[in-house]
Amino acid sequence: MLVAKDFRFGLGIRAIKSRTALQEKAQRAEGLGFDILQVPDHLGSVAPFPTLTAAAQVTTTIRLGMYVLNAGFYKPALLSRDVEALDLLSDGRLEIGLGAGYVQEEFEAAELPYPSAGRRVDYLEHMTAYLKGHLPAVPILIAGTGDRVMTLAAQRADIIGLTGANPHGLDDPLAERVEFVRNAAGDRFDALELNLAITAVPDIGETIPDLSLARRHAPTASDEQLLALPAVLSGSPRGIADTLSGYRDTYGVTSFTVQDKHIDNFAKVIAELR
Repeated sequence: MLVAKDFRFGLGIRAIKSRTALQEKAQRAEGLGFDILQVPDHLGSVAPFPTLTAAAQVTTTIRLGMYVLNAGFYKPALLSRDVEALDLLSDGRLEIGLGAGYVQEEFEAAELPYPSAGRRVDYLEHMTAYLKGHLPAVPILIAGTGDRVMTLAAQRADIIGLTGANPHGLDDPLAERVEFVRNAAGDRFDALELNLAITAVPDIGETIPDLSLARRHAPTASDEQLLALPAVLSGSPRGIADTLSGYRDTYGVTSFTVQDKHIDNFAKVIAELR
């Protein structure tokens, strides 16, 4: 039995041109009905904490988060201090996003060792336990694809970040991951929020999206295969709204994060759903 939940919509911000431009976009997102601003944690993208602090200064209701912090870049006590400060400065609007980290070149550029996948997940588990123990009121999102990360998310996180990828060629990859989370979460499942990171949305007036971002994660896939991925949306705003309603009804996925270049067209989707 799926528990009916309200939709939540996130806007991912990867680059900024100025403080003014960032703050204007944050205010626009709030006014258009987005529920949370989310910043990634990659070298070459904007720094999460100062970016979210600047957004917090000019907004009042939109929540703030990371999608997602690379746990391997931080020490728990130091990260906890920064998280606590930003939560305070945003009047309790912060959500922590965590992941194990996967880009070896970024570890090397940061002059950090690149542990094995198993050790990275071990450290993510350690970080999650520390933050849960020291900042229990701040929600945690854990995103990933592998079984160990999804098990950790199901057992310790408040929000599960699903990628919608299909590395194993399954007929319904989203159903498989949701069922895995359900089994791992047990009695916690109905209280969890399931989030899907959207990689492609059509531009205004278009129905077929630019597939370049989706292709980075599946470079050998055909256009037809990419368009079939759950994280790739196509159609009119009304059609996309129907697709997302179907995701909620079928899988229990109620939270969706899109990139900021899609703010205008996706705002039309939000308007269809509220």
